[in-house]
Amino acid sequence: MPTLDICHIRNNADLYAQTCLSRNYPNLASNPSRIIELIDYHQALQANAKSLRERANALQKQLLVLKVEGKNVEGALKEAREIKTKLLEVEKEEGDVMSNIEELALALPNITSKETPRGAEFEVLCYVNADEKTIQIKDSKGKPISHIDIGTQLGIIDFASADAASGSGWYYLVGAGALLEQALVSYALDFTTHQGWTPVSPPSLVYSHISASCGFQPRDSSGEQQVYHIAQDEKDKIRGVPEISLTRTSDIALAGMKANAIISEAELPLKRVAASRCYRPEAGARAADTKGLYRVHELTKVELFAWTKPDKEEMEYMLDEMVDIQTDILGALGLTCRVLDMPVHNLSARETRKIAIEAFFPSRAMGKTPDDIQEAGWGEIASVSFCTDYQSRRLATRMREARGGTLGFPWTVNGTVLDVPRVLAALLEIGWDGEEGIMRLPKVLHQFMGTDRIEGPKRNVPLLHEFIPNTLTVNKVEHLVMGARLPVLLLLWNVLEWRYSRLDFGNEVVRQELVRLERNQTSLLENIRLVAQLIKNLNVSVSPIYLVKTQLNGKHVLHQTWLE
Repeated sequence: MPTLDICHIRNNADLYAQTCLSRNYPNLASNPSRIIELIDYHQALQANAKSLRERANALQKQLLVLKVEGKNVEGALKEAREIKTKLLEVEKEEGDVMSNIEELALALPNITSKETPRGAEFEVLCYVNADEKTIQIKDSKGKPISHIDIGTQLGIIDFASADAASGSGWYYLVGAGALLEQALVSYALDFTTHQGWTPVSPPSLVYSHISASCGFQPRDSSGEQQVYHIAQDEKDKIRGVPEISLTRTSDIALAGMKANAIISEAELPLKRVAASRCYRPEAGARAADTKGLYRVHELTKVELFAWTKPDKEEMEYMLDEMVDIQTDILGALGLTCRVLDMPVHNLSARETRKIAIEAFFPSRAMGKTPDDIQEAGWGEIASVSFCTDYQSRRLATRMREARGGTLGFPWTVNGTVLDVPRVLAALLEIGWDGEEGIMRLPKVLHQFMGTDRIEGPKRNVPLLHEFIPNTLTVNKVEHLVMGARLPVLLLLWNVLEWRYSRLDFGNEVVRQELVRLERNQTSLLENIRLVAQLIKNLNVSVSPIYLVKTQLNGKHVLHQTWLE
């Protein structure tokens, strides 16, 4: 059973009310004052119950005397029965009021740390793989393209099949994509276990009350579903078996390891690391930055979880340790990151403070000004959440103090080391080499992948021949063949038709490219090179492109350009 500090709420009602307002829970701001009213009413009920019990005891003594004296006891018996009935009613109301108090208290968010920035603006603490003053954003070679396009070209991500099988927000990782996911997990677990964290393989299903005690209600304040619930069998309902749900994050299952348990102070801090599948119901793609792997329904995460002594210095030490682990891992992966102290508006109910780590995604960097462009490129890939005794009180996790043996409540801290799909997406974008058509892997993953790159599937395309019509005038084949754009356009049409027909994009992309090229007044040779580069970017394996010219001094002239 939860053990909430109702006395602290009563003595700090204004603080709790202000916390609700600053954390964007205006509907909960009246809970503290309502709790005070109910506490006063509960105390009145207790006084009434005490009075009734005293009267009931007095009547018991009176009845004994009346029986000894042989006097009529009907009046005393009638009053005793009435008092018993009334006492039962008062005791029931006492229980109902206490349940109401507990319900209101459970809904309150954690008290915000003094270190947490107020308002809606975060504070940048540091950068990883970037200069703090003049941030040099690591970019993919050439024009940045989305991890969706890169993964599709490499054949390692399949959204179309997942959409057909499961709907939007799901995905298949194929071949090297699946291996890369496992490599990231192996690397993170190897690193953290060497830092003294004990690995755990947690369950993906927990009782729903465990999930709620960790701060994940069925729906958030906006009405968005937060948890996938498993349909309960009718027999289980009759037997009173608790409902179960899929874990949104593995720290829920890790926290549940010590539910209704007592931890010795000497054991603290207890440090655990887990890799698991996690489930997010609300992962819809309603904006450009949520498409692809960034926000999905099912994902693999590597999480850190620790129980610490209820001490601020201990918590800050754990903060530094977790952030150091995260930045070391993400930095070694070559990601450009920034570490943020998140503002009060961004905190969930369980958090007193949150540190977020964002990576730079080149394809998301869009805007009207340089600042807008840079800001749009960031996306969260890791975080650390400090929950003080919010979870331990709700899960009845106690700590036996070394001195005196009294029971208290440990504090909990959790951190996402890797949100694997997001990290994978960022790696694709910064590691993509459009010229070579490969994704270069960070050095730390070579031992887990057995290679330093991911290459796309090899395709064979027949030799392409296009002829210039007799009506076109051709001057100087070797360098400039002005006016002879048609063969190049036909060649481009064939290549794009072949490529995009497999992606089911239709011919609109082709038509747009043709219009752009027709307006281009450059030489045929330059157009040939442009087509060759386009083919290479599309990851098409072809033979040298041959353009056969006719009506040049009455001879057929063969001009070739190699894909160099």
